[in-house]
Amino acid sequence: MSDLDVHHAAVHMAMERGDASKAIQKALDQKHAGALKQFSPAKDERALEAAWRAAWSHGDIAGGYWALLTHKAVTSTLLQLAYGEVHMLSHLMASANRDDLKRFLALEKENSELRERLERRQSKHEETLRERDHVLTQEQARILHLEARVSQLQVQENAASRGSEPSVAELVALQTTRREKAERAAEKAWQEVQRLQDHSADLQLHMNDLAEELNAAEHELQRLSANAAAQDGAFTAPQKKLQDRIILYVGGRPSSTPSIRDFVHHRGGEFLHHDGGLETRKGLLTALLPRAHLVVFPVDCVDHDSVNHLKRLCERHMVPFMPLRTASLASFARSLQREADTRVVHRPSHFCLRHG
Repeated sequence: MSDLDVHHAAVHMAMERGDASKAIQKALDQKHAGALKQFSPAKDERALEAAWRAAWSHGDIAGGYWALLTHKAVTSTLLQLAYGEVHMLSHLMASANRDDLKRFLALEKENSELRERLERRQSKHEETLRERDHVLTQEQARILHLEARVSQLQVQENAASRGSEPSVAELVALQTTRREKAERAAEKAWQEVQRLQDHSADLQLHMNDLAEELNAAEHELQRLSANAAAQDGAFTAPQKKLQDRIILYVGGRPSSTPSIRDFVHHRGGEFLHHDGGLETRKGLLTALLPRAHLVVFPVDCVDHDSVNHLKRLCERHMVPFMPLRTASLASFARSLQREADTRVVHRPSHFCLRHG
């Protein structure tokens, strides 16, 4: 039997008032014993409605609904009111589940892309380390060879000093030239090693950024998976990490901006957007910025002059700003999580309002 067939069979059994009906009644009473206990002191319609409002505000809608339906003092008016509210809530939950499913699919795709990019970066980083170690080993062997050669020439020079004076002078000049060449080669080798070390450090920082974005994407996927599984009467409210906060997003890509807007709205925040001046007039940015609690902008989608102008406006209006590495939703989620955990305002240490 399908789930719908089982549901219809249970409804018919409940209507027949037999053993099955009693078993269903007993099971629901045991499941919602806490709600029944809270509703039991109510003696009239007003007290019942107050108990229903309290259960609604605490999220115990299924238990409160059962306790209301089975209470001896319930009226048809109150039943109609509760039924209408639960019915409309089911529509809202269905709409929210559809939006969550869309975001889940988008995040799953972005998560896969980030994982592939991270694996490529790790492979390239390991290759760079192997190349650096190889160059360092070659240069160390060359230095040892040159030191041995210099020692050999010094022995020859000492032996030649016991002979004719002109041959000693020629040997000294020859060894001086060779030593200078060896020093230049060693200096060049150490510069190459330093360059590879700096490049390796940059790759490591980039890998750390990708790893944090991947963790943020995986956290969002897990949350959406949990919300998608919480159905059949389990009404879960979205996280309100951005409750009453206004986020101004400047720049970005048209493909990722709707997902970022839904991300902010889903957490109780208000989303304002300005494209940085491509289609929206730059004068509107001055009007939007004082309303915001936080300004974010992706550095890969905003030009340098616009960034300086935006920073000056933020300093003037005392609004914190946060640059994003990319315009992706994962980068936005990771940076917003870091800002929420540390509450560090990303400001330059010395910023001139006139010269930037």
